[in-house]
Amino acid sequence: KTTNDRYTDKEEVVLWMNTVGPYHNRQETYKYFSLPFCVGTKKTISHYHETLGEALQGVELEFSGLDIKFKDEVMQTTYCEIELDKAKRDAFVYAIKNHYWYQMYIDDLPIWGIVGEADENGEDHYLWTYKKLEIGFNGNRIVDVNLTSEGKVKLVPNTRIAMSYSVKWKKSDVKFEDRFDKYLDPSFFQHRIHWFSIFNSFMMVIFLVGLVSMILMRTLRKDYARYSKEEEMDDMDRDLGDEYGWKQVHGDVFRPSSHPMIFSSLIGSGCQIFSVSFIVIIVAMVEDLYTERGSMLSTAIFVYAATSPVNGYFGGSLYAKQGGRRWIKQMFIGAFLIPAMVCGTAFFINFIAMYYHASRAIPFGTMVAVCCICLFVILPLNLVGTILGRNLSGQPNFPCRVNAVPRPIPEKKWFMEPAVIVCLGGILPFGSIFIEMYFIFTSFWAYKIYYVYGFMMLVLVILCIVTVCVTIVFKDRTSFYFGYMAVFSSSLGIMCGAVGYVGTSAFVRKIYTNVKID
Repeated sequence: KTTNDRYTDKEEVVLWMNTVGPYHNRQETYKYFSLPFCVGTKKTISHYHETLGEALQGVELEFSGLDIKFKDEVMQTTYCEIELDKAKRDAFVYAIKNHYWYQMYIDDLPIWGIVGEADENGEDHYLWTYKKLEIGFNGNRIVDVNLTSEGKVKLVPNTRIAMSYSVKWKKSDVKFEDRFDKYLDPSFFQHRIHWFSIFNSFMMVIFLVGLVSMILMRTLRKDYARYSKEEEMDDMDRDLGDEYGWKQVHGDVFRPSSHPMIFSSLIGSGCQIFSVSFIVIIVAMVEDLYTERGSMLSTAIFVYAATSPVNGYFGGSLYAKQGGRRWIKQMFIGAFLIPAMVCGTAFFINFIAMYYHASRAIPFGTMVAVCCICLFVILPLNLVGTILGRNLSGQPNFPCRVNAVPRPIPEKKWFMEPAVIVCLGGILPFGSIFIEMYFIFTSFWAYKIYYVYGFMMLVLVILCIVTVCVTIVFKDRTSFYFGYMAVFSSSLGIMCGAVGYVGTSAFVRKIYTNVKID
C-alpha cells in the first residue's frame, strides 16, 4: 500500500525512499539512490504517480527493500552491504560536507534523516548505517513515525559497510486526523508578528478606504453641484463657459487602449488567477491539502482549467467593448498567456534539472499531459467563455460617447510619468502582503509546512481592497529562485492589475453615469 490506509496484523508496510539533497537548499534534490546506498533484499515494488502535482514536484519514490510488517517488531538486522571503493567514498564525503539529508515515507508520513557527519577537524567523515524506526499506531492505522540514526562508521576506501535497520511498534493516542500536527510549526506561523501584520494591514485598509472616500466624495459632491448649476443655464451661457475638472475628459475616458488585444488578455488572465486563488484558498481551508503529496498543485491545476471560462468571458467581453474584431486571436492569447509563461519557465528549469540529474526533472509523459490539458481542456473552455462574454456583455454601453478626435494630453511632471506611478502605486499593495509573503516563501524555500490559509484569505481580501483604492487614486491622475519568483511575481502582478482595472472601471462608470453630456 502506498497511501494512508487501514492495516491488518502482519500486513506489509512500505518504506519509500524519496530524495536526498543539501539541507540549506530545499529545492536542490536528487534521487535517494543517486548516492551509492545499497538496496534491501525484498522484491522491488514500482511506484506510480498518484497525482499530476506529485509528478510535477519531482516526487520519485523508490522502494527501500526493507521488510516491514504491521505490528511486527524487527530487531537490528543487516539488510545490505556497501562495497566502498574510492568513487563511492568520494560521493559520500561530498554529501556529508554539504550536509545532505534524505527523505523517506511510511504511509504518506514523511521522515527525514542525515547522511553522515564529519569530525571537528573536517578530516574524517562518518556514515550513519543504522536506521532505527519507531512507528506509532492507533487501532489499525499508522499515526506516527520517528527515525533515529545510529551506527556511525568511518568512511575508509576498499571496505565493506553493513547497513541495518530495526522496527519498534508502540500504541499511540494520536488520532489519525491529527497525525500531521507534529509537522506543523504554530510557534512560527501563529507568532505575534503574524497577527500584528494582519492587524496592521486592516488598519491600513480602513485608513486608505476612509481617506480615498473622503477626498473623492468631497470632490465629486462639489463637482456634481457645479454641473447641476450648469444644467440650469441657458445654452448661450453654457457655451461661453469651459468644461473643467474630470468632466473635461468625458469624451476620452472610455477610449480603447492602444493595444486592446494584449490588454484584454491580461485582464482576463488576471480575473482567472484571482478566481483560482480564491477557490484554492477556500478548498485548503476546508481540506487539509498539506497532508497529501502534490495535492495543492493538483488542486490548483484542476481549478485553473475549470475556471478557463472566466478568462474567456472577461477578456472576450472587454475586447468586444473596445471594438476588437480579431477575437479568435485574442482568445488564443488569453488562453495560453499564463500557461505559456508558467510552462516556459518550468521547462527551462527542467532542462537545468535534467543536466544535473536532479529529482525535480519533469518526466516527458507529464509534459505531454500538461500540454493536453492546455489544448483539450483550457482552450475549449476559454472559447466558451469568450463566446458568452462577447454575446452577453460585449456591447460598448459606456455612459459617455467617445470623441472621434483624441484630446491633446498636456506635458506631465516627472512624478506623473507612468513608470513613477507604477512604482509608487505598488508600495501600499506590497506593504499589505509582504509579511504574509515571508511566511509563504519560507514554507516554499525552507522546511516549513504552510497551513494558515485563513490568514492567506484575509490578506487576499486586503490586497484587493488596497489595490482598488490605489488604482482609483492614480486613475484619477493618469535560475530556480529567479525562475519561480518571476512566475509568482508576474502572476501576482497580472492578478492585481486585473483587480485594479475592474474596480477602477466600475468607479469611473459610476461617476460618469451621473453626468449629463450633450
